[in-house]
Amino acid sequence: MPNASDPPRTDDVPGRPRPPLAAGGRPLTAGVAMLATAVAVVGVLVGGLLAAVALTGHVFGAWRSPEPLTPGLIGAAMLGTAPGLLAVSRARAWHEVRSLVHPLAVVLVGLFTVSLLDAGQLYIARGGPIVPVLFSLGWLFVLGALCVCALIALVLQYLTPGRPLGPRGAPLPGWSKPALAVLGSSWLGIGTGLLVRPGFWAGFVPWSVDRPDAQALGVWALALGVGVLGALAEDDLGRTGPALIALPGTAVAVTVVLACRAAAVDWSSGPALCLVSMVAGLLLAGLGGRVLLRGPRRHLPARTPPPRADEADCARNRRV
Repeated sequence: MPNASDPPRTDDVPGRPRPPLAAGGRPLTAGVAMLATAVAVVGVLVGGLLAAVALTGHVFGAWRSPEPLTPGLIGAAMLGTAPGLLAVSRARAWHEVRSLVHPLAVVLVGLFTVSLLDAGQLYIARGGPIVPVLFSLGWLFVLGALCVCALIALVLQYLTPGRPLGPRGAPLPGWSKPALAVLGSSWLGIGTGLLVRPGFWAGFVPWSVDRPDAQALGVWALALGVGVLGALAEDDLGRTGPALIALPGTAVAVTVVLACRAAAVDWSSGPALCLVSMVAGLLLAGLGGRVLLRGPRRHLPARTPPPRADEADCARNRRV
């Protein structure tokens, strides 16, 4: 597997070098890359199913939700982050992907913990049609397996020896940092509230939710906050490539579900306006980061191709 000491690779566009990356760090382990790929595949399959069923106006999930919107948003978040997770395996070093892998661990551990705490609300405990019962059983099994794999992969990643990181190659613009701090803190605060006191904070959700819904939404909000604040702490666009793919993907997928289930949302409320602003913030942060990430490439010197053999012979003959 490539590591951080390899020479810089070229981008998909021929002749255009990648933006400068910080030297050193830990090489990315195979376990983290495989975990991200596995979660991306599960996200596409399960998230796509949850989102598609919600768009038809039906409720489907591991527990009985009062409104199709919540499982649809959970599926949209899974679906939207999948492209960023698939990009993790193309990275060379741990510091290039940790701003996305840390939120991934939050989601896996959080959703599994919430599912255990609210196990009495699952179809496997309450009973019901055979398909939701089997889905809730698979939900618990897959989440538990991925949660254990994530913890093992992270421990092995941090046990991998590395070198001190060099200077940042593409620091964040100063004007973007206050906005990212507000955006990340907003998601982090709302997610923490929904997790810790779901009975109180569920009243601020502009559609009908119950306890498992509120806590599941809180897990995803907490993970988004960790991701945004983690990218801010990295202060280097070269270290946030996969996260910059996941943010706009998540924002677009969530927007589609919200638009299709708009009748279920109380758009005249303050929380609805805050939600729109925060989702728009994710989209702008991701797209803006991608634009800025391409900026340093235009200022990098073009690579001179090595001389051909006949040209080298002619040059030697002229010198003689």
